[in-house]
Amino acid sequence: MDQTLHIALSVNGQDYKLSLDPRTTLLDALREHLGLTGSKKGCDHGQCGACTVLINGRRINACLSLAVMHEGDAITTIEAIDNPTISALQAAFVEHDGFQCGYCTPGQICAAAGMFLEIAAGMPSHATPDLSENPVLTRDEIRERMSGNICRCAAYPNIVRAIEAVAR
Repeated sequence: MDQTLHIALSVNGQDYKLSLDPRTTLLDALREHLGLTGSKKGCDHGQCGACTVLINGRRINACLSLAVMHEGDAITTIEAIDNPTISALQAAFVEHDGFQCGYCTPGQICAAAGMFLEIAAGMPSHATPDLSENPVLTRDEIRERMSGNICRCAAYPNIVRAIEAVAR
């Protein structure tokens, strides 16, 4: 019995029609079926953040989500060159040396873009001192919100500086 499903995904503003096994993760659909290899498969268990993408402006680990769950959603990956926030973060990561090997960088940048949207929406984090006020993007706030993205090269201070530069 054929288990293939036909779905339509909107990735970086472009529509794609795919025939997939329903068990295909969003990460594998992006990388293997659409050739968008910017999002990386690090741990494949949602622990490292290398696969972070934005779904309707919210960040997720693409390795933990099935592609079929995102039909009709706006998916944004590191390849979204028309996205001004992602482009600004890419430039800031270069300027502030926010990467070393670069493996985690796409996930870090997508997570930071999602973080900016969370701040703009007034979503607090564990580091937000006063839950009755809109959060302010301090270094502690950045570190807390980016804590789901691991950099094995330990470029964290430079990543924070790059994010601070774009936040200004």
